[in-house]
This record gives sequence, C-alpha cells and structure tokens, in this order.
Amino acid sequence: METSIVCATCGTQYQSAPADNICFICKDDRQYLPVNGQQWTTLAELSASHHVQIKEITPALFELEITPKFAIGQRALLVLHPEGNILWDCIPLLDAATVAFIREKGGLRGIAISHPHYYSNMRNWAEMFDCPVYLHEKDKAYIADHHPRVNNWTGTDLSLGNELRIVNTGGHFPGSCVLLAGDTLLCGDTMYLSPSMQHLAVMYSYPNRIPLPVAQARAVMEQIMDLPFNHLHGFYDYQNLRGNAKEILKQSMDWYQS
Repeated sequence: METSIVCATCGTQYQSAPADNICFICKDDRQYLPVNGQQWTTLAELSASHHVQIKEITPALFELEITPKFAIGQRALLVLHPEGNILWDCIPLLDAATVAFIREKGGLRGIAISHPHYYSNMRNWAEMFDCPVYLHEKDKAYIADHHPRVNNWTGTDLSLGNELRIVNTGGHFPGSCVLLAGDTLLCGDTMYLSPSMQHLAVMYSYPNRIPLPVAQARAVMEQIMDLPFNHLHGFYDYQNLRGNAKEILKQSMDWYQS
C-alpha cells in the first residue's frame, strides 16, 4: 500500500498502513469500521473529487468544510485573532484555494484540535503554515502520524493569547477539549448540539450511541458552564448557536440528574 494514506471512514492520515491494515481510530468503540471493511484513499484521490468550501460565520470566524461530504464530515473553524490566527479542529483536505484564503487572512499561528477523530491530516496543515499543533497529552496514544510540530500539552487550561484558551473537559475522550475565544465557545463534539438547537448532549460514542455515565456527562457540562461564553459552535455546519448558549446548556444539564 502506498505511503500517506487516508482512512475513508474517519479521515485520519497515516504515513504508512498500520500492521493489520486497519485504522486504529476506527477500531475504537467511539468510532466504527464499516460493514464492508476498511477502506483507504489518498490525498490525491480526495483532491480530485472534493474541495473545501469556506463560509463566514462572523467577521472573525470562518467555517471550512469538505464538499461533497467525506468521512465524518466535520468542519474546521478559522479563528481570526490579533495575536495570530488559530485553526480549531482539522479536516482531511487542504487545497490551494484554502491555503490562499488563510494566507490572505494572515496565516496560522497554531492548530488546536478537540479530540482524535479530527486529527485527520494535521501534519500537512502544520507544515504548510509552519505552525504547531496543540493536542492534549491524555490522547497522545491516538496520534497516527507523529511529527515534531505536535505539542502534547498538559493540565486543564492552555492560553493561546488574549481571551483565547483551550480547556480540557474530558468526556468523549480523556483529552477532549473546547476552545474559548472571547464570548464564543467552540466545542467540536465534546458536546453535541441538536438539530433543534435546544439541547446539548455529551456521549462516549456519538455514531454508536453509547452514553457516558450520568455523573461523567454532568461533570463535563458543569466545567463548561463555568466558562464565560454566550455563543457556541459545534462540529457540523448547522451547529451555530448565536446567543443564549449558556441557557441551553443549563436546560440540558437538568436532564442529567445523578
């Protein structure tokens, strides 16, 4: 199998195939192997059939999403910041138009990723923009593509600049994190915002519908409740909650009575 392959189910890039030829991210109960078995693609094949679509959410926040949908289908979020821009989460494709757009906005000072399902091809992004990748050390066992740009930070809180910090909440993964940018919380799928925009949930596995123990789910929500935010953005393109986000979280916490 050729060097630098991409799992077609989760979008994780490997510099070479695992010994058993199976993506170890997908073997974990929080993800899944498709019924027809492991499928691989390459960045060249992905680039030939897909592109990155960029949308403005606010003047300081942009959504980057692969179209047509590929693998998990998550988006990355570009946070514009006076001290240097941050990419929150990562997607498996980086095309020329996206590189040009980000450079026009000032490039990247760093990449911060919520959990292993979105590590994707972080190596390519970090090398292209000459920046570090911030991953919590509790999830370092899930890194498929080790390289010197990865910063395995420790503790509960990492400042990336004025009013910009990563917070480790645990829950979905031990190293699951959120990014607080001013009064806006970027949560990946550390929390899942419902299509109704009225409920937030925390689960061990979202695709396999495996819940967390109630006490753990509530502990994650309580940590997030302590953060000073009003807006919330999740990992799918419909998950943009502008205003009233804390009230939605408080109402959702009432479902988790231990």
